[in-house]
This record gives sequence, C-alpha cells and structure tokens, in this order.
Amino acid sequence: MPDIAATSPVLTLPGWQNSGPEHWQSRWDVLHGYQRVEQHDWMKPLRGDWLIQLEEAVLACAQPSVLVAHSLGCIQVAAWASVSHNTHRVKAALLVAPGDVERSDLAPSLPTWQPIALQRLPFFSVLVASHNDPYCSFERAASFAHAWGSSLQDLGSAGHINAESGLGDWPQGYEWLTALSAA
Repeated sequence: MPDIAATSPVLTLPGWQNSGPEHWQSRWDVLHGYQRVEQHDWMKPLRGDWLIQLEEAVLACAQPSVLVAHSLGCIQVAAWASVSHNTHRVKAALLVAPGDVERSDLAPSLPTWQPIALQRLPFFSVLVASHNDPYCSFERAASFAHAWGSSLQDLGSAGHINAESGLGDWPQGYEWLTALSAA
C-alpha cells in the first residue's frame, strides 16, 4: 500500500499535553515521515495560538494536506476551519477521540476552547470514537461527527484511543486514513 505522504503532506495534530513516543500519532510520524504541528505550550493550550500554528503549517505545504488529529486536535481542526480562509488547502481529516472541552470537568482547564465550533467541515473527514472514552461520550462524539459532516467509525471500547489503548502502529486507523485520503 503506497504511503499517503507520497501524494499529500500529512500533518499530525496531537491533543492537550502532546502525544508521547508510544502514541500511534508519534509512531506514524516516525514510520511515515508525517509532520507534527508543534505548539508553544502543550500543557496550557491557548486556542488562538494553536489555530495560528495550524494555519502556518497548512500554508507551508506545497500541496493540499491531510490532517490527522487526536483529542483536542480534533477541536482545533473544527475551530480552525470556522475561521480560516485557507481550508481549500486541506484535502481531508482523520479526527480521533475528540475531547469534549465543554464538559464541566474539562472546561476550567481549557478555558479558551469553548464553545466548540460545530459547523460542517469544508473537506472530507472521518471521526473515530470509542464507547468508553473518559474525555468524551460516544453520543457526544457522534453529535460532533454529525455537525462536522464526518463519517463516524465506532472503535468499540478502546478508551481514549491513545498509547494506553495498546494500539501500537494502529493499522486499522491507517487503513481509514488511506481510504480517506483517496476519496
């Protein structure tokens, strides 16, 4: 199977506190040469700052890119798409385990991230959710998928779909990414 990066730049967008070395995003960065969108502060994320970092990364790509977001990175993609004039420079997005930053237990730690942008995304997207994600109920994730116009993939009970989920290189996610980028 040919690597997506051969035809489109792939930008990975980790969530709050970044993705460690055993996270599937980090493994994909190493295996496939994807580019992580770095943030100035992973521990105290500011929405405006994160949106600027994504805007600059998208503009730096010579061709339309594919976004691979996890957790707060999903919320970042929706927020960016609601304000950017460069959404045509994104081909598609894989949105995995969005974090519900409007929940009462998360909102105080992420005060600049409410409200969540709920407009239809102007590019193809797939949202992957889990039934036992501690940061977002499956029903809430399904409502995000509906609002964003994303195809919803049910991963069963896989927690927050991160390193603790034991996915390794997560071949199933990579298949979804491959199919999405070919759409």
